Amino acid sequence: MRQLTSVACSVTAGRHRGPRTMVGNTPVLWVSEPFGSGDRGFWAKLEGANPGGMKDRPALHMVECARARGELRPGAQIVESTSGTLGLALGLAGQVYGHPVTLVTDPGMEPIVQRMLTAYGVRVDVVTEPHPTGGWQQARKDRVAHLMAADPHAWNPDQYNNPDNADGYRSLALELLDQLGPIDVLVCSVGTGGHSAGIARVLHRVNPDLKLIGVDTIGSTIFGQPAAAKRLMRGLGSSIYPRNVDYPAFAEVHWVAPAEAVWACRALANTYYASGGWSVGAVALVAGWAARTHQPGTKIATVFPDGPLRYFDTVYNDDYCRQHDLLDAAPPVEPAVIDDPTEQVVQSWTRCTKVVDPALVKQ
Repeated sequence: MRQLTSVACSVTAGRHRGPRTMVGNTPVLWVSEPFGSGDRGFWAKLEGANPGGMKDRPALHMVECARARGELRPGAQIVESTSGTLGLALGLAGQVYGHPVTLVTDPGMEPIVQRMLTAYGVRVDVVTEPHPTGGWQQARKDRVAHLMAADPHAWNPDQYNNPDNADGYRSLALELLDQLGPIDVLVCSVGTGGHSAGIARVLHRVNPDLKLIGVDTIGSTIFGQPAAAKRLMRGLGSSIYPRNVDYPAFAEVHWVAPAEAVWACRALANTYYASGGWSVGAVALVAGWAARTHQPGTKIATVFPDGPLRYFDTVYNDDYCRQHDLLDAAPPVEPAVIDDPTEQVVQSWTRCTKVVDPALVKQ
């Protein structure tokens, strides 16, 4: 009887009476070879275990805060620009709190994500032309402004500039502390700037010497590089300057190219049966480098924002990867190094320890 009771407890421990309660308490995975070496590795927080990925946390938090402040009225429409991950999360938040959701995206959104969003009851609005200087993200923001003007009761989360976005990651940071204790080095991909700012803020209170390493994609403007006409990697990077990016918090930034991220994603899948998309590959590459170059015993953590499912037509599609020359070879052991983010246009894995806010530099 005692054995049966134990089994029953283990089975019922995961019961959930609503999708809201399925968010959080995600596992961490130790990753070493082929990224680290020997006993040197890093801990990866597997946010793909959430229903829609890492951004379930800030989406729910932003909606809850807006409702509490009266900015989002009961039943009002939520309108936002997204490349996909936040869109899935807002679809969840809309279901939980009873709000219709309209998402503005561009042709780069994966078909599987568009189909799932539609299945979740979300309206998907696709812009067809990039903005002449601000690219697809500015085009999406302009479309959001148009939709907002047509609906006086609609609410826009504005994930790039909303401080509630960063605050929504407090639960993730607290889980990391509970699972790992004080962390020495945190490696984060940077898109809106939300999760790097929100997690580091909490971890820094426990370890004031926390080192934050940012990971961007080539062709992104966030850390001072010029915008590329087209970026293959989605989910990290930007063609605008998100105000949620906490520039002073970063010790350094790394830019990663698509082929390097693909290698890392596939190496993770082949070695650990856990992987994800562009952001996952990029942070794994950099976190492995951090594990190899920091002192033994340094506790390094990173966040894997999602899982691999939405990338079956890109990262895990051999034909797509061959078409874009993404299957050539393993990345270099060390990144190239530049002294200033404006020194040259980077085309492959590159590191820079000078981190500045490019919007302030241009003033």
